[in-house]
Amino acid sequence: MKSRNLWMMIFLFSACSLAWPQSLRASKRAEAEHYIAAYGRHYQVPVELIRAFIERESNWRPCAISPKGAVGLMQLMPLTAQRLQVRDRCDIKQNISGGVRYLAWLCRIFQSDYRLVAAAYYAGEEVVARRGLAYRNPDVVAYVAGIRNVYLRQTAPAPDSHTEVFR
Repeated sequence: MKSRNLWMMIFLFSACSLAWPQSLRASKRAEAEHYIAAYGRHYQVPVELIRAFIERESNWRPCAISPKGAVGLMQLMPLTAQRLQVRDRCDIKQNISGGVRYLAWLCRIFQSDYRLVAAAYYAGEEVVARRGLAYRNPDVVAYVAGIRNVYLRQTAPAPDSHTEVFR
């Protein structure tokens, strides 16, 4: 009898612990979407572009950590986060704020050519500023294509003026 109760408690605990992260993820996604909309509007960066970077960079995991040391939804590197005054890269608000400000800055530098913006986000703005589309690193080309695919998938049902910047 005790054994059966123990197994029942283990089963219930397992079921609850599996369901809990699902609801937690939904609330984190809603929080992220709130900041994406707010910062996107404020810095004039399309929400579809921000979502494309988040999906590609962290797959919506708020505290994802890359082997190279990038952290958070928008995978901010330590020096980039420091430059953008992001103290906690796992904090959804700070991470999205910094990431969107960085995207807005890159959009200004590269005149909203999202191919160059994506390449610079991945490889650094210096090398892309020097070489532009002549920069043919296979990892960068794959990354830009990935961002482009996610962006176009989001904008396909209702195309807008931003779709032509990815050729």
